[in-house]
Amino acid sequence: CPTCPKAFKNSSSLRRHRHTHTGERPHTCATCGKGFAQAANLRQHLRVHTGERPYTCGTCGKSFTHSSNLHLHRRTHS
Repeated sequence: CPTCPKAFKNSSSLRRHRHTHTGERPHTCATCGKGFAQAANLRQHLRVHTGERPYTCGTCGKSFTHSSNLHLHRRTHS
């Protein structure tokens, strides 16, 4: 990246990363209008509107919209 010291293996990753410097948010939620720099973040956001909770705790059955939240939750069973 010409702006910061990060390095990338391919040009598409560099293009995605550069949005962090430009503030560009080309991926917009059709439901609420919120913009995202990366398409993956928009896909994750859409779960707010759909109610999808694809990450389920195998111990208690509680579901989460983000895998990181499930990971944090699993600690409560330790």
